[in-house]
Amino acid sequence: MKKTILILITLVGALTAQAADYNYLTFETTDGAKVSVPVSSLSISINGTTLTAGSQSFTLSNLNKMYFSTTGESTTGIEEITRADIDEATDIFNLQGHKVTKEQMRRGVYIVKTKNRTYKIVVK
Repeated sequence: MKKTILILITLVGALTAQAADYNYLTFETTDGAKVSVPVSSLSISINGTTLTAGSQSFTLSNLNKMYFSTTGESTTGIEEITRADIDEATDIFNLQGHKVTKEQMRRGVYIVKTKNRTYKIVVK
């Protein structure tokens, strides 16, 4: 009996220690955007179709998932761009707003516009 109680206390302590490692509740929307809310001051409420967590509000139909995480996450807008995306470019601009061609691209930051999306890329 004492052995069983000792094992239960050990398991509860281990679970508590693991839960303490998660500092953020992260929400991911259907468009892939991620927003993290610190759990230290977390309060969640639902009003109609809106979920409010801390200072962030989400429409329930736009939420894809939520999970606890150790680090705060937010959408950085950084994603992979392929050579095919650059080849499909309809317009390329440097940060001064001047239109350039693919051949004119040197080291620097550019805005690449395709038929479907617009990318900010860094050429190294």
